[in-house]
Amino acid sequence: MEATAQEVAAWMVQEIRSTGQLHQSDAIAYVKAHFGESFVFVNENGNASLSKEVKKAFRKLHGGRIAWDRDGFLWAWT
Repeated sequence: MEATAQEVAAWMVQEIRSTGQLHQSDAIAYVKAHFGESFVFVNENGNASLSKEVKKAFRKLHGGRIAWDRDGFLWAWT
């Protein structure tokens, strides 16, 4: 059975809840390995990124309790 963007987002929120943060590179590697390549794409800067569907579901799930740290390329609990 194929995973959904919602399931990927739920994993991300759970990971951040338990560790306090999630590096983008770790998230992308885990998502590719456990949920599939369809949730990852290469953006216009040539960097791997999570799909818009995952990001949208992730924002909805955390409701502002998680912030993106631009300098560290990670998400962290606020």
